[in-house]
Amino acid sequence: MTTRAMDAAQELAAFLRSRRERLDPDRLGLPSHRRPRRTPGLRREEVAELAGVSTDYVVRLEQGRGLRPSAEVLGALARALSLDPGERDYLFDLAGHRRPGSTGGPAAGAAPSLARLVGDLSPLPAMLLDHRYDILAWNPEMARLLPDFEAVPPARRNAMRLCLLHPAMRGFYADREQALRDGIAHLRAAWAAHPQDRELSALIAEFATQDEDFARLWAEREVGVNGRGRKLLRHPVAGPITVDFEILLPLQDPELRLLVYRPADEESRASLDRLCAQ
Repeated sequence: MTTRAMDAAQELAAFLRSRRERLDPDRLGLPSHRRPRRTPGLRREEVAELAGVSTDYVVRLEQGRGLRPSAEVLGALARALSLDPGERDYLFDLAGHRRPGSTGGPAAGAAPSLARLVGDLSPLPAMLLDHRYDILAWNPEMARLLPDFEAVPPARRNAMRLCLLHPAMRGFYADREQALRDGIAHLRAAWAAHPQDRELSALIAEFATQDEDFARLWAEREVGVNGRGRKLLRHPVAGPITVDFEILLPLQDPELRLLVYRPADEESRASLDRLCAQ
C-alpha cells in the first residue's frame, strides 16, 4: 500500500468517526437505550443499522484497515451520517470513487481567454485560482485591494499562503477565523479529489507546520466550498470595505475558480474607487 493510500484510509476512518460523533440520536428518532452513552453521537451499531451494513464492517472502516467500500455502501453511509453534498463528495473521493462529472486532474493553468476575462471584469476586483488556491490571473483592482500583493514573488502567490503567512494580510479579514475555515474546507476537498497532487500535499504540510491556526482548523475536518457570501475587509489605506463575493467554475475548466468581489454598499464602492484611482 502506498503512503498516499495509507493516508487516505486513515483520513477516511477519522472522517467517518468525526461525522458519527457529531450526530444527535434523539434528533434522528433512534430508540433510547438504558445503557448510558459514554461517547457523543451515534454508536457504530446504529450507523451500521441505518446504512444496512454489519457493525464489524463499520468498525473496520473506522480503524482504517484498508477496506474499499463500493459506491452503494458509500451512498448508504452518507445517508446514515446525514452528510451534506460537499461531505459526500469528500467521502467518495477518499474511497477512490470519483463523483460524476469530476475530472480529478490538476489544473494545467489559466487559459488565455480566462485571463482576459479577469481583466475585462474591471472595475470589479477579480482573480482566477486553481484548486490549490494558487493565483493564476488577476486584474489591477484586485492587486490594489490585496495589501502588498505585487511585492509577493510570483511562485508564492497563493491565496491561502497570503492569508496565513503574509504579514500585510494578517488583519485584512475582519473575521479571519471564518476566512481560514472556508479556505481550509476547500483545500481538504481538493486534497481528496487530487490524490496524486504532491504539490498540494506539500502545501498543506507547509501550512500545518508554520501556522497553528491552520493546524487546529485542519484537524476539525470541515469540507466544502463556500461559493457566495459577504466579507468585511480592513484595508490599511482605504479602511473598511464590505464586499459580496461570488466563486464561479468555468465549464471547460472546472478545476479553476473565478473569484469576483462586488462592493456591498455605496460607502464601500466609494472607498474601492478611491483606492483603485491611486
